[in-house]
Amino acid sequence: MANNTVTLHRILVASPEKVFRAFSDPLAYAAWLPPYGFLATVHEMDFTVSGKYKISFTNFTTGNAHSFGGQFIMIEPNKFIQHTDKFDDPNLQDEMITSIWFTAVSCGTEIKIIQENIPAVIPAEMCYLGWQESLEKLKKLVEPEINDH
Repeated sequence: MANNTVTLHRILVASPEKVFRAFSDPLAYAAWLPPYGFLATVHEMDFTVSGKYKISFTNFTTGNAHSFGGQFIMIEPNKFIQHTDKFDDPNLQDEMITSIWFTAVSCGTEIKIIQENIPAVIPAEMCYLGWQESLEKLKKLVEPEINDH
Protein backbone atom coordinates (compact mmCIF):
# COMPACT_ATOMS: atom_id res chain seq x y z
CA MET A 1 0.00 0.00 0.00
CA ALA A 2 2.30 2.67 -1.37
CA ASN A 3 2.69 6.06 0.28
CA ASN A 4 0.24 5.10 3.03
CA THR A 5 -2.77 5.36 0.76
CA VAL A 6 -5.84 3.14 0.88
CA THR A 7 -8.32 2.65 -1.95
CA LEU A 8 -11.74 1.10 -1.45
CA HIS A 9 -14.50 0.22 -3.86
CA ARG A 10 -18.05 -1.00 -3.23
CA ILE A 11 -21.35 -1.43 -5.04
CA LEU A 12 -24.33 -0.56 -2.84
CA VAL A 13 -27.95 -1.36 -3.66
CA ALA A 14 -29.14 2.17 -2.96
CA SER A 15 -29.42 5.38 -4.96
CA PRO A 16 -26.47 7.80 -5.16
CA GLU A 17 -28.67 10.36 -3.37
CA LYS A 18 -29.22 8.02 -0.42
CA VAL A 19 -25.56 6.97 -0.21
CA PHE A 20 -24.39 10.60 -0.49
CA ARG A 21 -26.79 11.55 2.32
CA ALA A 22 -25.07 8.98 4.58
CA PHE A 23 -21.87 11.02 4.16
CA SER A 24 -23.47 14.46 4.48
CA ASP A 25 -25.90 13.94 7.38
CA PRO A 26 -24.09 14.14 10.76
CA LEU A 27 -26.40 11.63 12.48
CA ALA A 28 -25.98 9.09 9.67
CA TYR A 29 -22.22 9.68 9.48
CA ALA A 30 -21.85 9.00 13.22
CA ALA A 31 -23.87 5.79 12.82
CA TRP A 32 -21.69 4.11 10.18
CA LEU A 33 -18.24 5.74 10.20
CA PRO A 34 -16.67 4.35 13.40
CA PRO A 35 -15.26 0.82 13.13
CA TYR A 36 -16.82 -1.91 15.29
CA GLY A 37 -16.31 -1.31 19.00
CA PHE A 38 -16.26 2.49 18.68
CA LEU A 39 -18.86 5.22 19.08
CA ALA A 40 -18.67 8.45 17.11
CA THR A 41 -19.64 11.93 18.21
CA VAL A 42 -19.92 14.60 15.54
CA HIS A 43 -19.03 17.83 17.33
CA GLU A 44 -19.22 20.02 14.22
CA MET A 45 -20.13 19.39 10.58
CA ASP A 46 -20.55 22.31 8.24
CA PHE A 47 -21.13 20.32 5.05
CA THR A 48 -20.23 23.12 2.65
CA VAL A 49 -17.12 23.84 0.57
CA SER A 50 -14.53 25.21 3.05
CA GLY A 51 -16.79 24.08 5.91
CA LYS A 52 -15.13 22.37 8.86
CA TYR A 53 -15.94 19.21 10.75
CA LYS A 54 -14.80 17.69 14.05
CA ILE A 55 -15.48 14.11 15.16
CA SER A 56 -14.33 11.90 18.03
CA PHE A 57 -14.26 8.11 18.23
CA THR A 58 -14.62 6.55 21.68
CA ASN A 59 -13.49 2.99 22.36
CA PHE A 60 -16.58 1.42 23.95
CA THR A 61 -14.46 -1.06 25.95
CA THR A 62 -11.92 1.34 27.46
CA GLY A 63 -13.68 4.70 27.17
CA ASN A 64 -10.57 6.19 25.55
CA ALA A 65 -11.29 8.68 22.79
CA HIS A 66 -9.40 10.27 19.94
CA SER A 67 -10.59 13.09 17.77
CA PHE A 68 -9.93 14.38 14.31
CA GLY A 69 -11.27 17.00 11.99
CA GLY A 70 -10.78 18.74 8.74
CA GLN A 71 -12.31 20.80 6.02
CA PHE A 72 -14.44 20.04 2.98
CA ILE A 73 -12.47 20.89 -0.18
CA MET A 74 -14.95 19.89 -2.90
CA ILE A 75 -18.59 18.82 -2.81
CA GLU A 76 -20.56 17.84 -5.89
CA PRO A 77 -23.99 16.67 -4.68
CA ASN A 78 -24.59 12.93 -5.18
CA LYS A 79 -21.30 12.60 -7.13
CA PHE A 80 -18.15 13.60 -5.22
CA ILE A 81 -16.80 14.67 -1.80
CA GLN A 82 -13.21 15.57 -0.96
CA HIS A 83 -12.07 16.60 2.51
CA THR A 84 -9.00 16.83 4.68
CA ASP A 85 -8.51 14.76 7.83
CA LYS A 86 -6.12 15.53 10.65
CA PHE A 87 -5.86 13.85 14.05
CA ASP A 88 -5.69 16.06 17.15
CA ASP A 89 -2.88 13.83 18.47
CA PRO A 90 0.39 15.81 18.09
CA ASN A 91 2.17 12.57 17.07
CA LEU A 92 -0.14 12.23 14.04
CA GLN A 93 0.28 15.55 12.30
CA ASP A 94 0.02 14.43 8.67
CA GLU A 95 -2.96 15.92 6.87
CA MET A 96 -4.83 13.22 4.98
CA ILE A 97 -6.98 13.83 1.91
CA THR A 98 -10.06 11.65 1.46
CA SER A 99 -11.87 11.57 -1.90
CA ILE A 100 -15.20 9.78 -2.42
CA TRP A 101 -16.86 9.22 -5.81
CA PHE A 102 -20.53 8.19 -6.15
CA THR A 103 -21.55 6.76 -9.52
CA ALA A 104 -25.03 5.54 -10.48
CA VAL A 105 -24.97 1.96 -11.78
CA SER A 106 -27.76 -0.40 -12.86
CA CYS A 107 -28.29 -1.83 -9.35
CA GLY A 108 -27.55 1.26 -7.25
CA THR A 109 -24.33 3.14 -6.52
CA GLU A 110 -20.68 2.45 -7.06
CA ILE A 111 -18.53 4.19 -4.48
CA LYS A 112 -14.79 4.62 -4.66
CA ILE A 113 -12.79 6.01 -1.75
CA ILE A 114 -9.14 7.04 -1.76
CA GLN A 115 -7.53 8.16 1.50
CA GLU A 116 -4.05 9.58 1.01
CA ASN A 117 -1.18 10.63 3.27
CA ILE A 118 -2.15 8.42 6.23
CA PRO A 119 0.31 9.11 9.10
CA ALA A 120 3.30 6.77 8.82
CA VAL A 121 2.77 5.37 12.33
CA ILE A 122 -0.63 3.99 11.25
CA PRO A 123 -0.19 0.84 9.15
CA ALA A 124 -2.16 1.33 5.93
CA GLU A 125 -3.52 -2.22 6.24
CA MET A 126 -5.06 -1.36 9.63
CA CYS A 127 -6.66 1.73 8.13
CA TYR A 128 -7.97 -0.46 5.31
CA LEU A 129 -9.47 -2.93 7.82
CA GLY A 130 -11.19 -0.08 9.68
CA TRP A 131 -12.65 1.24 6.42
CA GLN A 132 -13.95 -2.24 5.55
CA GLU A 133 -15.87 -2.36 8.83
CA SER A 134 -17.22 1.15 8.29
CA LEU A 135 -18.37 0.30 4.77
CA GLU A 136 -20.15 -2.82 6.04
CA LYS A 137 -22.05 -0.56 8.46
CA LEU A 138 -22.75 1.90 5.61
CA LYS A 139 -24.24 -0.95 3.56
CA LYS A 140 -26.52 -1.91 6.47
CA LEU A 141 -27.66 1.69 6.79
CA VAL A 142 -28.40 2.53 3.15
CA GLU A 143 -29.57 -0.74 1.58
CA PRO A 144 -32.72 -1.47 3.61
CA GLU A 145 -35.88 -0.01 2.08
CA ILE A 146 -38.10 0.71 5.09
CA ASN A 147 -41.43 2.36 4.38
CA ASP A 148 -42.92 4.22 7.31
CA HIS A 149 -46.69 4.55 7.42
